[in-house]
Amino acid sequence: MLSIKYFPIITFIVSFLLLCTFTDIYGQQKEEKVRISPKASITQTVGFTDITISYSRPGVKGRKIWGGLVPYDKVWRAGANEATKITFSTDVKVEGKKLSAGSYSFFAIPGKSDWTLIFNKTADQWGAFEYNEAEDAFRFTVKPEKGNFTEWLRYEITRTSDNTATISLLWENLKVPFKVEVKLNK
Repeated sequence: MLSIKYFPIITFIVSFLLLCTFTDIYGQQKEEKVRISPKASITQTVGFTDITISYSRPGVKGRKIWGGLVPYDKVWRAGANEATKITFSTDVKVEGKKLSAGSYSFFAIPGKSDWTLIFNKTADQWGAFEYNEAEDAFRFTVKPEKGNFTEWLRYEITRTSDNTATISLLWENLKVPFKVEVKLNK
């Protein structure tokens, strides 16, 4: 027969084992779900510069995108879920403006005829909910182009020479390109 002096130790051990059992059961019940807008990334080396874009890919799914799901004249995360992030391993010029090496969140303000594109210094953000214009590295305006139908939003980086590339956002029937220039000497 066990002595009463061992009762607190036995109680502790039993409680600990029960806690471990319930924690394990809870962990097993937690279900991982497939993201509706899956994560994606693309990397391209231009000269000595690595350009990486990390984003989530929403689908059209029969919806009106421009002026509907994505309203005109409002800041948009240029993807789904987390804000799109663009990283440059060296200093670059974007549409002729200098941008320092680093990671930036990438936002857009779609318009019917012009888009404002934004590199924001706060690289890791969820959506555009905490977007702060005061943290913009810079903004610039581009004209969207008609594109082939693209169900799932995607980005492409097309090298146009040894030191230039065009980055394009493609979704639904639009293509939104902008130019990047890098230095060829280290």
